[in-house]
Amino acid sequence: MHYLIEEIMEDCKDIAVQAGKAIMDVYNQVGEIQVNYKQDNSPLTEADRLSNKIIVDALKRKYKKYAILCEEEADDSSRLYNDYCFIIDPLDGTKEFIKRNGQFTVNIGLSYKHDVILGVIYAPYVDELYYARKGKGAYLQKSNAKTQRIHASDITSSDELRIVMSNSHNCLEMESLLKKHCFKEKISIGSSLKGCLIARGDAELYYRYNPTMEWDTAAMQCIVEEAGAVFRQMDGSEMKYNRRNCRNDKGFYIVNRIENIIN
Repeated sequence: MHYLIEEIMEDCKDIAVQAGKAIMDVYNQVGEIQVNYKQDNSPLTEADRLSNKIIVDALKRKYKKYAILCEEEADDSSRLYNDYCFIIDPLDGTKEFIKRNGQFTVNIGLSYKHDVILGVIYAPYVDELYYARKGKGAYLQKSNAKTQRIHASDITSSDELRIVMSNSHNCLEMESLLKKHCFKEKISIGSSLKGCLIARGDAELYYRYNPTMEWDTAAMQCIVEEAGAVFRQMDGSEMKYNRRNCRNDKGFYIVNRIENIIN
């Protein structure tokens, strides 16, 4: 069955918001957030599990013939032979969630023949919904506000550039970058919100040297590219999706304009 991309987009937006509400129910509970740890030592909370169930159950129910690649689901290699694959992080920024700093998101992307064609990011703490589909622009829907199309900034002057970086994943390469260049502002923030800041014109650069996973970047890539920014792997190549190795080993960068790529 072929589904209209507009219909898929609306479903993904609704599902992301539902998952975000479940996440906030856990976030707002009294007392310390209970944390378990996976085999790779990454944290897992009840919010991760609830969000995962809401998203995966809803997508499997309606889009049975589409593959799913999800952080909290066992990988099914049959996805490699499916043109369509949902790529999901039910709770991006679990460490930030545990800290209760509000900097976490729900990420839902859709790839077609290894290119991401749709992205939805919901930031439940601030009730901001970012979304984009290929060739149709990027948008931000805030609570009680009119949906607005968003654009990366036009800033190219080196002394005006603002760089975003991770709260929880520092590395020597980033330290070296910060020493070599003088940025107007350095913004530390968790999850895919870093890409969202660039997409809406509130920052210009994001360099990520540490490995990530497909579900960390799929939705974000679609949104930043449709906002006019540049998303590339560190070697300058395009990021592809629904790969056998779903780890983004090369790192990546996002810049608002191609002139701002730092070599």
